[in-house]
Amino acid sequence: MPKTSARLLALLSLLQTRRDWPGALLAERLDVSPRTVRRDMDRLRELGYPITTFKGPDGGYRLDAGTELPPLLFDDEQAVALAIALQLATTGGAGIEQGAARALHTIRQVMPARLRHRIDTLQVTAVERPELRPDPQVDSGVLMALSAAVHAREELRFDYASGSDDDGVPAPPRRAQPHHLVTWGGRWYLVAWDLDRENWRTFRVDRIIPRTPTGPRFTPRELPGGTVAAFVTARFRGSDGSSTDWPCRGEVILDLPAAVVSRYTREGVVEELGPGRCRLVLGSWSWTGLASAIGRFDADIEVVGPAELKDAFARLARRFARA
Repeated sequence: MPKTSARLLALLSLLQTRRDWPGALLAERLDVSPRTVRRDMDRLRELGYPITTFKGPDGGYRLDAGTELPPLLFDDEQAVALAIALQLATTGGAGIEQGAARALHTIRQVMPARLRHRIDTLQVTAVERPELRPDPQVDSGVLMALSAAVHAREELRFDYASGSDDDGVPAPPRRAQPHHLVTWGGRWYLVAWDLDRENWRTFRVDRIIPRTPTGPRFTPRELPGGTVAAFVTARFRGSDGSSTDWPCRGEVILDLPAAVVSRYTREGVVEELGPGRCRLVLGSWSWTGLASAIGRFDADIEVVGPAELKDAFARLARRFARA
């Protein structure tokens, strides 16, 4: 590679690592004169890179965003990370699968052989869960509209299909202050403050049809639980969002080895008590749900507590007997 071309690539790589670069520091890094740096900047501008100059004691250069996407330069780690992310995006259900696949093909074509081999060894196959109704796909345009409102802190008006039967009368548009876009269990949700119900809600994005224009700007409220991860985890566990723990938690003794119970318990605490016996502490969104989860183990059960769990087992016993 000619020396000038190699220097231009090195210069472009440096410009992408930080916002502002003093000219003297660039000259020192490249082991050239400040005049050579100025000429190289002019060459990059001719190639379509939006290089701006800033003045001052440490005057220098900045790589800004332009009206078109110029060629980019990635190091090995960035290129591999980008390719893996694109491959995962083809299975994400965000409506960008085809675009991600095309982008991955484009990047792979220009990768050096050493990197292409690393990418080709990672093959991700999306296997759909055997459900009667697969997870719906989300319109990427809706995702962009919602994310723009979240970023601008603007109120949203949107039509929302609740998923339940209705009487055919169109529902009035919902009004909400959007706070976060999240994914949970393969689905997209909008975390927002519902202005009509005056409460926090999680709306399924595939059921949202945004209306335009957006409403006035708002000052974000503080989420219960402190973080969006804590809030969403708590909501999907059946609590009010202030605690990430399950609202119902009980303790039982099972006539099964701890190794067997641990294999089928993702969030419970299993303690071995002896040959063929273990203690299980487990949580759920309701006492009946907790009793049902424990009852799936093919073993005798001794309830340690609390009394609500014992009552739930009694209710299930009567219900199952009638069935």
